[in-house]
Amino acid sequence: MTQSSITESSPGGALFPEYESLHDLIAAEVAGLTDAQLDFESDKWAWSEWSIRRQLSHMASLLYRWMLVRWGDTLFPDGEHGVDDVEGVAASNYDRRLDERRYWELPAILGQLRGGVDLARKVMAERDVGFLRAHTIPHQRSPQWVQMHKAHPTGIMPASDAEQGTITLEATFRHMYFEEITHLYNIQRLKRAQGLQATVDVPRVGYWVLDGWDRSEP
Repeated sequence: MTQSSITESSPGGALFPEYESLHDLIAAEVAGLTDAQLDFESDKWAWSEWSIRRQLSHMASLLYRWMLVRWGDTLFPDGEHGVDDVEGVAASNYDRRLDERRYWELPAILGQLRGGVDLARKVMAERDVGFLRAHTIPHQRSPQWVQMHKAHPTGIMPASDAEQGTITLEATFRHMYFEEITHLYNIQRLKRAQGLQATVDVPRVGYWVLDGWDRSEP
């Protein structure tokens, strides 16, 4: 389905076919890394303060936090989302990451990432484009979001007080994808900082390609 043929009654997933290959794209970049390579951190660059392992943990957790915590009442009013460990994946005290006591090994983190991507695909398959565009939640503006808004053609509306506006469900799925891709770019930089070669081609979309984004290299 082309973008020009998408209507309000089209499945929500038609807007974001990229989710179909998202998990495999990320998994391919980290395949075969040792624990030492996964845990490399540096204070030399802002993007290297989180290791590859912790970048991945954040990438998994953010999917659940948006869908279960912020959008939970809209998407799962009966609580039927199928996620057994909501606290561990979406509400842990690990700075927007998975609970590291439960999800530290790479297979466990990638398992939760796959689960989050699959849940996103399920949500979009079960709701049409009109639903994604009609529903909004409050959205707090921040200095970083002021910049990130520039990557969104639609769906993020500022309020009159310029501090809190709204974000549509459509823009939320776009944001989640942009976050995944930007952190994938960070993972490649962390690999290069260790003398390792990148594996995949990171899509040139979203936040990391914005003018003014920190694209410093090791």
